[in-house]
Amino acid sequence: MGFFYFLGQKKFYIHLLIAIALGFILFWLIIKSLDTFTRHGEVYIVPDFDGQTVQQIQEQNYEEFFVLTVIDSVYDKKRDKGTVIQQHPFPGSRVKQGRHVYLTIVSERPEMVALPNLKNLSLRQALVTLESIDLNVGKLDYVDYFARNAVVDQVIDNEPVEPGTEVVVGSSLDLLVGKGPITTGTPIPLLIAKKQTEAIEALHYAYLNIGKQYFTDGDDTAYARVFKTNPSPLSDEMLPLGETVDVWYRSDEHFDFDNYLEQFVKDSLVLETLVNQNIIRGKE
Repeated sequence: MGFFYFLGQKKFYIHLLIAIALGFILFWLIIKSLDTFTRHGEVYIVPDFDGQTVQQIQEQNYEEFFVLTVIDSVYDKKRDKGTVIQQHPFPGSRVKQGRHVYLTIVSERPEMVALPNLKNLSLRQALVTLESIDLNVGKLDYVDYFARNAVVDQVIDNEPVEPGTEVVVGSSLDLLVGKGPITTGTPIPLLIAKKQTEAIEALHYAYLNIGKQYFTDGDDTAYARVFKTNPSPLSDEMLPLGETVDVWYRSDEHFDFDNYLEQFVKDSLVLETLVNQNIIRGKE
């Protein structure tokens, strides 16, 4: 009875209206404080820091808007040391003030790697091992050794190097490889349309070396692809292990390698047919 009596009092509705008004005011204050705290609607465009040092970025007062953090460094001999090579978020990203921007810079020192023990590995195993740690093979020197295509020694600048020796990532080393008791040669791999690094790798896997290289469309190797070789892959010649193959390159910006390679493959099939039919002498 008392409760329903209270609902009929004017004072109840006055208190209710005051409570509702205070609730709206409190809600509005919370929203405004959140806007202020999160800078609602206020974003900044992340600049492109590529090629700048951290000191140069700091001198432009970017730290007022972003928290700059260097998380990694990589060696790149083509870039200036200490400069930004990668960033996250990417340039042009829209972020709030105080956002962390993570930077990867060019290392002051080249990255080093321990040379593995390649002795007595097969040449193919050695090539795969070196590729996995970003080391290159310069030349294959075949020497008298009972195991054919087994690595006898590893050499840098004509000096044997012991396993565990630290070398710069991307370095080249020569391999001494066994001839074995068998004197048969190796066929020439098809190098047409391959890039320079791909051609050299294919020759090594075929137990051969790169010879003279000719760039007919200029020295820029970025677009250079193999145009012809000497000896030609169409030849039935078998080369001695470690023999060199001369390579001519053309730019894929100035030459249609798709049609050229298609025709070259057709010529290879014609040659194979002639060999199979004993019209010309095949490989021995």
